[in-house]
Amino acid sequence: MTVFHARQAARRAVATALAAGATALAALAASGIGAAHAQSSSPGSPAQSQPALSDVASLGKLIFNDPSLSASGRMSCASCHSPAHAYGPPNGLAAQPGGADLHAQGTRAVPTLGYVLNRTPVWTHVQAASVFERLTDADSPPAGGFAWDGRYNTLHDQALFPLFNPNEMANRDSAQVAAKLERAPYAARFKQLFGETIFVSKDAAVHQAMQAVERFELEEPSFHSYTSKFDAVLDRKAEFTASEMRGKKLFDDPNGGNCASCHIDQVGANGAHPLFTDYQFEALGVPRNPELRANRDPKYFDKGLCGPVRTDVSSNKNYCGLFKTPTLRNVATREVFFHNGRFHTLRDALRFYVERDTNPEKWYPKDRHGHVVKFDDLPAAERVNVDTVDEPLTRKPGGKPAWNARDIDDVIAFLKTLDDGYLPTNPPTAGARFVKISTTSAPIKRQ
Repeated sequence: MTVFHARQAARRAVATALAAGATALAALAASGIGAAHAQSSSPGSPAQSQPALSDVASLGKLIFNDPSLSASGRMSCASCHSPAHAYGPPNGLAAQPGGADLHAQGTRAVPTLGYVLNRTPVWTHVQAASVFERLTDADSPPAGGFAWDGRYNTLHDQALFPLFNPNEMANRDSAQVAAKLERAPYAARFKQLFGETIFVSKDAAVHQAMQAVERFELEEPSFHSYTSKFDAVLDRKAEFTASEMRGKKLFDDPNGGNCASCHIDQVGANGAHPLFTDYQFEALGVPRNPELRANRDPKYFDKGLCGPVRTDVSSNKNYCGLFKTPTLRNVATREVFFHNGRFHTLRDALRFYVERDTNPEKWYPKDRHGHVVKFDDLPAAERVNVDTVDEPLTRKPGGKPAWNARDIDDVIAFLKTLDDGYLPTNPPTAGARFVKISTTSAPIKRQ
């Protein structure tokens, strides 16, 4: 068993601390410390309470949406992180096309940029001082950082990667990107903000461009609008249906779905609405995806924290197979799930989650002897890192899954309440019972 599988109580304690700490860390970003900048707003209408974008953020919006910055001339940040799709992928492809001719393919599904950008803590792995404790279940998983493997602690560093990735925007170097910026329709605004001589240093020009993208991502209200039905319920402007309420109970049940142990749905200590992630890393043993061209090589494995994309912590074999827990905000709008895009419906993703161990033959291939090969997207020696100690991942073949078909219907109903754009049609009924998410007495806040 991996040393990062915390006992449930310990994991919840760590997760709660991280969720609270993320807000404090985010508040430091304006001075260049931490991963993001938290912006508070009133419980009123987001459209009325959000300030206009700064000049730098307005420039960043243009850069974010500019396909001319790619080698193909047809790919922008928004091509993969579509504003119309909750800043996630615009389709159900396992990985998006890119490269100089848009015929290359990445190796991972596109994560959403919604909600987590201004609340993500820096990459860290808090370990016990005692070696013995590190070798027990009580050691906590690593957490934080941007991307599936948490390799970036700032948004502008994260934004640099697609510019030069041959499977994405595929630029050769900073000089090539800077030349495109200098020819862009917004070049005059760029020089006005960063100085008439900004393009003398190509690296400086690209750095400032990505700083502008960061400001846009942090200031633009649609990245974190808090306009879902779930938020309306928290604000006592709506109530769950019976199916949604059943789904939430199944989602929270530590002896059942146990989803809330990682996808935290409690209001923060400062009243902040939850983001449905603990920012921690987990190995779920998702099946290998034949839709990814990289997987045609039987020796290729995407091992998350220990490579091949992230390399600075690859020597720690306990990290192999661990990927960051994503937010579930707007999850029902997605058509591709998990880091390798293996599933294309929310229902199948949930079915895998509860049937992985009870019915592994549904999800994994068999070897030449007819034996099911579980966790086949990791080398055999590293499959020990996959979580088998947290419910519902503890069950045995032939056992009863944590959820049946109706349960999954109810969980999906609940998850759909996390989609932005909810418009209450009727006020809550007199005497309506509102779900109690937190014991905090602080007023509800959004961040």
